[in-house]
Amino acid sequence: MTTRTTEHSDTRTSERTGACDVNFMPPLRRAVPLGIQHVLAMFVGNVTVPIIIAGAADLPADQTAFMVQAAMFVAGIATLLQSLGLGPIGARLPIVMGTSFGFVPVLIPIAVGMGLPAALGAALCGGVAMALVGLFLPWFRFLFPPVVTGTFVVMLGILLMPVGLAYAGGGFGASDFGASHHLGLAALVLIVTVGLHQFGRGMWSEIAPLAGLLVGFAAATAFGYVDFSKVGDADWIALPTPLGIGLEFHMAAIIPVVLLSLVTVAESIGDIVGTTAGGLNREPTKKELSGGVMADGIASVFAAIFNAFPQISFSQNVGMVALTGVVSRFVVAIGGGFLVLAGLLPKLGGLVSSIPNAVLGGAVLLMFGMIASAGIKMLSQVPFDKRNMLIIGTSLTIAVGLPAQEGLYANLSENLQAMIESGLIPGAITAIALNLILPKVHKPAPDDAERTESTVIKPDSL
Repeated sequence: MTTRTTEHSDTRTSERTGACDVNFMPPLRRAVPLGIQHVLAMFVGNVTVPIIIAGAADLPADQTAFMVQAAMFVAGIATLLQSLGLGPIGARLPIVMGTSFGFVPVLIPIAVGMGLPAALGAALCGGVAMALVGLFLPWFRFLFPPVVTGTFVVMLGILLMPVGLAYAGGGFGASDFGASHHLGLAALVLIVTVGLHQFGRGMWSEIAPLAGLLVGFAAATAFGYVDFSKVGDADWIALPTPLGIGLEFHMAAIIPVVLLSLVTVAESIGDIVGTTAGGLNREPTKKELSGGVMADGIASVFAAIFNAFPQISFSQNVGMVALTGVVSRFVVAIGGGFLVLAGLLPKLGGLVSSIPNAVLGGAVLLMFGMIASAGIKMLSQVPFDKRNMLIIGTSLTIAVGLPAQEGLYANLSENLQAMIESGLIPGAITAIALNLILPKVHKPAPDDAERTESTVIKPDSL
């Protein structure tokens, strides 16, 4: 009896210790729900991009459904590539991949003016550019020191917070946005998630976001706020078709997408750094950074061939890693497999996509906040001297303030406007440029150490 109790205790201890190891494979009873909650956190955001672009291009319903299915399938393959790796490609970290929102403002005018094949052709070229940057990233790593990547992660969290609130209100463009039932569902999910995360034990704490989503979904179903028509209308099985839409290459479309792809590398690095900082309490290795960015590029090329748009790591899942503390890449790989399955079984995808936006909003609000918290944690290891504070403050001002004042850049070209209004691109460029331009802070000589000890803020004291 004592031996059996000891064995069970050792198993629980091993599982808790393994939760902080990227190569640890939890028991399936824990790994499957943990993987599924990663998918639920990003699912709507992943399929929203093709829906938005298809709507702008006035595509028929069947072609829109075809693109949604492609988005799920491609995100699953990209997640498997990123988490499990293939040769030098892939960070081999718990990173969930999905369709990037950052490209939407640029791809919409291309899809409307030149056609969807031109948008996919430009996306393929952008993927090639990202893969090349990833290959040579060790030579460019000096552009992304902790003060830059930490600032970028904070930016990601702050800029995503309004998106979380939009979901909580019922979703973008909802006719009853802000209705009491939307806010009530979001609050219910938030309360359940926070309660289990703080007061739950063991697995209950780890699956707090999933439990919150399930409770919210059950409540929404009970009150008739869930539309199951997507499940009934969907086919049982549908295989992805490469080049089903086609590819066209126009220089006017390729240039802005490639430029945006190069800047998006900073977002990818920020997510990788946020994952290791929030879950592993360390900086990523050069191999993880290079492999991660290469995976973004290769996955984006694969996406264009399979009728989907550029792929990148999903920031809300970075927040989930920080929230749950589970950093097993195999948990994320299970989520990737579920996405592939959803892409092959449209009815399954229809069921997941039927989750009301408000229910998702209650979960992602917390996750987006955790992203910003992870960035603050990273910056706590950086000396808060006047140089670094200037880089952080100016970058955040540009990233958050500039998109809120559209009139300041209304006279620029549409491509430049699209890049500016994301906030991430001008903020990242500002942080990188200031880090290169501003002189390094002079380190006090040994004989000055005693004189300056009382005024210098030490990173380990923060």
